[in-house]
Amino acid sequence: MEAVSTQEALVYVMVAVSAVDRSMTDNELAKIGSLVRTMPVFAGYKDDRLIETSRQCQQILAKDDGLNRLLDVITAAVPERLRETAYAVAVEIAAADLYVEQEELRLLQLLRDRLEVEKLVAAAIERAAQARFRTA
Repeated sequence: MEAVSTQEALVYVMVAVSAVDRSMTDNELAKIGSLVRTMPVFAGYKDDRLIETSRQCQQILAKDDGLNRLLDVITAAVPERLRETAYAVAVEIAAADLYVEQEELRLLQLLRDRLEVEKLVAAAIERAAQARFRTA
């Protein structure tokens, strides 16, 4: 299993959610860049590494049983205290297009289970994203 930093694992989460429906949209890519630039958890992470980290994520996903391998890497790299943060960035990317595809919902469920995010906490994160992305 590939060892990665917590920050790289969080980027993997976002890239996986964006790519799961086989379409990485401009809104999703912009949101990934915005989160990397503004969230305190990414302090010290050089955003010029984003493309390379995304490529590494895609290489893992391309392998046999790639999604499970990726989830193993993410789970190993994200400490318990940042598991809710990982789920929150996943939800942000899923919501970036103002519509969440079935594939994204399934990946969110897998992430929630692997990261052991409590259901009520996950529901609160999801509800907050709905409120932020609501249009007039």
